[in-house]
Amino acid sequence: MSLRTPIGRARGLGSAKEGTHHWWHQRLTAIALIPLCIWFAISLVWLAGASYAEAAAWLGEPVPAALMLLLIAFGLYHLKLGMQVVIEDYVTTEWIKLAGIIVVNLWTIVLGLACAMAVVYLWIGG
Repeated sequence: MSLRTPIGRARGLGSAKEGTHHWWHQRLTAIALIPLCIWFAISLVWLAGASYAEAAAWLGEPVPAALMLLLIAFGLYHLKLGMQVVIEDYVTTEWIKLAGIIVVNLWTIVLGLACAMAVVYLWIGG
């Protein structure tokens, strides 16, 4: 007994074997983002009314800088995975789908590098 559909057997097409990996990464990044977002929200409340110099000095400390880098990395990777799923599920034209995925990948890389550079700049005493 096969679990494949008749059309799948006729075409010889099966699972792409990518869905589970992608699904797990999305869930793991979501779990990692929960404490990081709570930390970030508490930090924003704590820094309310602080001057730029005070906030920059706080982000220049090793622990807040490292947590911020983790928040950026996990957040952007989670965003990339989610946008890729939306594009794959709802865009039907193949070249637009491919272009959309490429744009999302490039945008998350550029945004991630810019954010990481800003945090590292403050970390090293900029």
